[in-house]
Amino acid sequence: MAISSRTPRPGPAPGAGAPTGSGPEDSALHRLGAGIAGRPRLVIWIGVALAVIGLVLAAGAMDRLVLSRFESPASESVDTRTALEKQFGTGTPSVLLLVTAKQGRVDSPAVERAGRALEKELAAQDGVAETASFWSRGGSPVMRSEDFGQAIVIARMQGTVTEARTRLAEFAPEFARDDATVRVEVGGGDEVFRQAAAQARTDFLRAELIVFPLVLLLLALIYRRFNAALLTLGMGLFSVVTTLALMRILTSFTDVSTFAANLTLVMGVGLGVDYSLFVISRFREELTAGREVAEATRQAVGRAGRTVAFSGLTVIVSLACLMLFPFPFLRSFAYSGIAVVLTSVFAALVILPAALTRLGHRIQRKKPAPAGATGWWHTTALRMMRRPLVYGVPALAVLLALASPALGISFGTPDDRVLPASTSSRVVQDQIRAGFAAEEMDAVQVLRKGLPGTSANSAAIEKNALALSEVPGIQQVDALTGSYAEGRRILGPNDSSQRFAGEADTWFSAVPNQKALSADPDRILADVRAAAGPADEVRVGGYPAELGDFRGVLVDRLPVVFGLILLVTFVILFLMTGSLLIPLKAMVLNALSMAVMFGALVWIFQDGNLSSLFGFTATGTLEPSIPILMFCTAFGLSMDYEVFMLSRIKEEYDRTGDTPAAVAWGLERSGPLITAAAVILAASFATYASSGIVYLKMLGLGMVVVILVDATLIRAVLVPVLMRLAGRANWWAPAPLRRLHARFGIAD
Repeated sequence: MAISSRTPRPGPAPGAGAPTGSGPEDSALHRLGAGIAGRPRLVIWIGVALAVIGLVLAAGAMDRLVLSRFESPASESVDTRTALEKQFGTGTPSVLLLVTAKQGRVDSPAVERAGRALEKELAAQDGVAETASFWSRGGSPVMRSEDFGQAIVIARMQGTVTEARTRLAEFAPEFARDDATVRVEVGGGDEVFRQAAAQARTDFLRAELIVFPLVLLLLALIYRRFNAALLTLGMGLFSVVTTLALMRILTSFTDVSTFAANLTLVMGVGLGVDYSLFVISRFREELTAGREVAEATRQAVGRAGRTVAFSGLTVIVSLACLMLFPFPFLRSFAYSGIAVVLTSVFAALVILPAALTRLGHRIQRKKPAPAGATGWWHTTALRMMRRPLVYGVPALAVLLALASPALGISFGTPDDRVLPASTSSRVVQDQIRAGFAAEEMDAVQVLRKGLPGTSANSAAIEKNALALSEVPGIQQVDALTGSYAEGRRILGPNDSSQRFAGEADTWFSAVPNQKALSADPDRILADVRAAAGPADEVRVGGYPAELGDFRGVLVDRLPVVFGLILLVTFVILFLMTGSLLIPLKAMVLNALSMAVMFGALVWIFQDGNLSSLFGFTATGTLEPSIPILMFCTAFGLSMDYEVFMLSRIKEEYDRTGDTPAAVAWGLERSGPLITAAAVILAASFATYASSGIVYLKMLGLGMVVVILVDATLIRAVLVPVLMRLAGRANWWAPAPLRRLHARFGIAD
């Protein structure tokens, strides 16, 4: 079929005596719209009451959110940590004091006195369960710098991670000091991520100050009516406030991460605005077609409401899959994301229509476009469909080129370099990386079951320790019988060696050097296990093992999570369209969008391109949980736009049976809204590009890339091209599935 440059729209324009699309005219959503239009004041007051209650609850939400460590519950490393705490009263240290000698070396009498006094003072702090230092460990080489100019004091905190970091915040500033003998700085994993959480809260507040005025300005430009802009932003605010309130309630039953608040802000504003855009646009369209205000409300809720409900469902499915990971950190984003979608849908389909009914024609532009008018999107769609290969192949080539860096993705472990270079804990770790061959905090803890830590087993314990010290990459092994390196004993036993003594078991501390640990932590862990003894008698823990177990569970569950997202989304789109090809096309195009996002993450954050522009330090790897979070979030949002577009295309196709015309008119009706929604959502996420936390920079920049690519090359070029090439096959399904769709398809 030839496609002219001005494909006429068959049949009457919406509102010209014909229904605006297919589907039941007395659906549940239509009835909801009619009910709201009949009692707009009551609905508005209910919305105000919910907002006030939400504000009260949300005011204390941030204080109830908690911090998380990168660990996998019930993993070998966590079980080992629990066993060490119960049997030996020891565990993984998470705080350190870096002591720099102002004159001489750290083994000088004056510095030793200062160091021992510092350790004693640290041990007396509330929440500190255990301490050690270069001096109390008999001059352990892994606890001082290679030039003897610096040494460390370490501490293990008790309680939950939130309790530990709260107490740390109270006394850490007291230990940052500088006198005539030593300079003391505070570092360690808990201090790094405590400061990261504090920075995230600061970024949340700063983003609030930027996002709301920016979005209001963009909405005013889009609507050309300030009341419509203010109303739409109000729906976004309602979503943010009520989501924070729900999160506070949820904290009574489970842990919710502090970082989830950052996602709540941008998604609450973004989705609240997105859904409101579609409802208001449909309401305006119905008014322009000549409908009365109450009927326009009924049709807006009935037609746009179906799209919003489908869209919300696809986003919920993507985010709900994060709950398949056994990590409170990732599950927190599922809780907050699902709450954002539910509150945004409620605001758009209940509160907003009531306000629109009250405003009536005052929500219209001063010069609304006439019904059936064509524009840039209509013309562009026709151009793409006239020469699909000419436009489709270059667009695909560009997207594949943007995605190509993703082939080199490398997952690693998080460290202090998530923070700005000037942050105090980052400064400490930079000094340790530069001056220490190894770091005691990175010790691999090897629990040897069935080998009692007694003097009677000294020979067997020493044999074990010597074998561990010969593992490539291990700098030092500490045991009941002393300290070992490269197959020989370098220090005899001292008072600190008694921490390895146990009536039934003993354990070893194997400290890897920094270069080997950063290059291949999994190999070191495997080699340590092999050298430690029979597999059924060995348990491995410590920070490297905890990160390895965390990463392992993430990678193992990825196929299940990704597969479930694809399957459920496919089913939802089939129930919406009755087609097999359209959901398959949506999966492929979304996968292409995700590949572009991962390509951007690798090129910018893993390889370090643009690092000076955005102010971060590349480590050569990506911490895996953030890209997984971004995949689930971005996939849902990309499908969000797919649903918006397909809804209008299918509506036109059901009315006319003409695929090219349906695509052109569907894009004409949805394209401007998708572009506006994408710009606003991208602007919201972009506020985190200037964050001090690398994770938030990744979230901000990565989401901007995928949203803009999805709303331009994907929706403007590849969607019309592929639908043109498929023709009537777009709507094909085998007879059994057609019957299934006729019975269970969602037409409401």
